[in-house]
Amino acid sequence: MKAAVMSLGSKSSLMVIESMKNYFDSVDNIDLRDVEVNLGAGKLDVLYEGKQLPQYSCIYARGSFRYAPLLRSITRTLYRSSYMPIKAETFTLGHDKLLTHLALQHFNIPMPTTYLASSTRAAKKILNEVNYPIVLKFPHGTQGKGVMFAESFAAASSMLDALIALKQPFLIQEYIETGGVDVRAFVIGDKVVASMKRKAVRGEMRANIHAGGTGQACALDQSTKRIAIDTAISIGAEICAVDMLESPKGPLVIEANLSPGLQGITKATSINIADKIAKYLFEKSEIFSARDRDEATLKIFEDLGL
Repeated sequence: MKAAVMSLGSKSSLMVIESMKNYFDSVDNIDLRDVEVNLGAGKLDVLYEGKQLPQYSCIYARGSFRYAPLLRSITRTLYRSSYMPIKAETFTLGHDKLLTHLALQHFNIPMPTTYLASSTRAAKKILNEVNYPIVLKFPHGTQGKGVMFAESFAAASSMLDALIALKQPFLIQEYIETGGVDVRAFVIGDKVVASMKRKAVRGEMRANIHAGGTGQACALDQSTKRIAIDTAISIGAEICAVDMLESPKGPLVIEANLSPGLQGITKATSINIADKIAKYLFEKSEIFSARDRDEATLKIFEDLGL
C-alpha cells in the first residue's frame, strides 16, 4: 500500500513518515505549500507541484490553522478514495477555538466558562461581571500563541482596546488556577496512548512545550481518558492531542490540537507515538482498502446481473 503525509515538514511529521515506512510499501512526503485544489466545473482535482496527485491508500494531512481551508478542501476531495483520519469539516472546526467550544458543548464535554462578545459594549459588560483573573484568546492560534492573561478589570480593558484596534475577534474565558500546569492526552482512535503534565516556565502561564514548558509523564484515570476520547470523537479527529486543566470540578478541556508535536510527549513518556500513529494508519488503511475491494466486486456482479 502507498501512503502520503501532507504537512509543512515539521520534525513531528518527519517522525511519522519514518515510522510509516515500517508498515507501508512506500510513503511520500508531500509539502502542503505545493498542493492546490482545482475547482473545475463538475470536477475536483488535487494537484501537487502542478501535477495530478497519485492514488494513495492512506493520506495523513496535518498543518497549521492558516492552511485549514486547503486541508478541508483536500480532504473533501479525496476522502472517498483514500483513508484519511481527520474529517474535512474538522479542519475548520478544530482550528477555531469558538467552533471547537460549541462542538464540545454539544457533547457535554466539560470546559471553562467562555464568552464571545459581539461588540465592544458587550465585551465591557462581560469584563464588568466576570471574576478575575481571566484569559483572553484569539479564536485561531497554536502553541499557546494568541493567549493573554488579565489580572484585573483595568488590565483587561487595556487589552480590549488593543484588540479592538487590531479588529480581532476574541474569547473571554474564566481562569483556572493550576499552578501553571496542564495535562495533554494523546488520542489515537478510541484510546489515549500517552499522557503528560506540562509545567510552564517561571513567569509564564502557558504550559505549552513550544512556549518553554516542560513535560512529565502522568497516568490518567478512566474518567479523564474518556473525556479526551469523547473530545476527539466530537470534533471528528481520529488522531489528536487534547489539552485539559485539572480543576476542583474535574478535568476541563481547553483545546484539541489536530497537528500536535511529538517530540515533547515522546521524550516525557518514552512512548514511540510516531510508531503508534503509523501502525494505526496502516491497520485502518487495510480495512478501508478491503471495503473498497468488496464494493468494487459487488458493482461487477450488479453489472453482470448476478
